[in-house]
Amino acid sequence: MNPKKSPGSRPLSPLVSRILKTAGVVITLAALLDIVILSFPYQPLERQWQIDAVTALVDRGVVPLVGLALFLTGFWVDSNAGIAIERKQMVQDPRFWACLLASLLGLAYVLVFPLHLNNVRLEHQNAMEQVSQQVANAETELSTRLQGEIASQRQQINQLVSASDEQISQLQDSGQLTAEQAALVRRFKSDPNTIEPFLQQREQELQTQAQTEIAVRKQEIENSTKAEALKSGLRVGIGSLLLAIGFITMGWLGLRNLRQA
Repeated sequence: MNPKKSPGSRPLSPLVSRILKTAGVVITLAALLDIVILSFPYQPLERQWQIDAVTALVDRGVVPLVGLALFLTGFWVDSNAGIAIERKQMVQDPRFWACLLASLLGLAYVLVFPLHLNNVRLEHQNAMEQVSQQVANAETELSTRLQGEIASQRQQINQLVSASDEQISQLQDSGQLTAEQAALVRRFKSDPNTIEPFLQQREQELQTQAQTEIAVRKQEIENSTKAEALKSGLRVGIGSLLLAIGFITMGWLGLRNLRQA
């Protein structure tokens, strides 16, 4: 014998159906409205705006997918409970518009996939060009700064060289010169021709140190930029494809079933 249905199961079906349909409509509209608001102000020709808009579309794409699924599930509850669904023309059936919206969203996610990858690639190239420009500017500033620093050191050395040994000793005793610096000044006094080679060596050391720091910083920025571009491309790209599959499957299967009905 077939098990009897609970007396209260059938009256609950219309209530469950209405709840699912209402929740589905509210969730879907709220998600789409959220995406529209997050994209404001609209600058469709700006590459960064396109990246942000597609990211928002993908990040919130699961919500309208769930909303449409709940909405269509409400009709399935009606059918499963034996509640007759009024036969209408396809364009008058709410399920048709839900499936059409799912299909359009699926198509949108298919289209934004290559668009986002290309935008991320171009944005990464632009970021690399900016980094190269910043490094060139830093190297120019470094050269200017080193020239000024070496000129200042040359002037100080010339002043110390012109001082007497007694004055150099007094500067050393007062702590204005270290023993090493005092010995260096005395060497310059005995052989002035060693001043320029010393300054050139000092400039080369400072330049090498600064260039190493610039190169390390450049590499860190490039690695960070590359990682961000790769993460954005993979996360948004794969998410877009998965959402496209979900929406298109829901939309096309629903439309096919409606046509058969």
